[in-house]
Amino acid sequence: MGRWPTGSRDRLREAAMSLFAERGYEGTSVADIAERAGVTERTFYRQFGDKREVLFDSEHTLEHAIVEQLAACPPGMAPLDAVGRALDEAVGSFFVDRLPSSRLRQTIIDANPDLQEREALKMVSLTDAVTKAFVSQGLDETSASLTAEMGIAVFKIAFANWVGPGNTEPLAALLRVAMERLRGVAAPGSG
Repeated sequence: MGRWPTGSRDRLREAAMSLFAERGYEGTSVADIAERAGVTERTFYRQFGDKREVLFDSEHTLEHAIVEQLAACPPGMAPLDAVGRALDEAVGSFFVDRLPSSRLRQTIIDANPDLQEREALKMVSLTDAVTKAFVSQGLDETSASLTAEMGIAVFKIAFANWVGPGNTEPLAALLRVAMERLRGVAAPGSG
């Protein structure tokens, strides 16, 4: 039994993104993607479960990176500081040099309600993973959940600003700005 061609996963991802941009997500079939990448549909399905997976295949990689960074935070660090540090460290390596592809990916997702739903589910999964990481470190469930929700809200806002038209700031810088704004609205006496 032969192996699929070397580099086929990357070629498939590039072909899919290009076709989604040209024809739209709905106007692109798996057969179109495989043909553009120079592989068979069978090879496509060995690499991805369906064409949505081209857009979401790295979601658990980010989740694991954030959870690992949380685990690396010093014991006793304030939860909001820990989630801010974990996000900063994780995105610094995960999203480096990915602005053009992330911007294109977000444009494709924004144009398709089913993909928007999948993206929302990804954020729920990420929030759950962060909550569980805090609970495993001894934080009570309510505090863990609140911190995770706030941290992922900061990530979502920073990410939306990062992929926005005309932005040239690094995601890590936008995360720090969003975290400071959260601290400003959550500070005692600010409301």
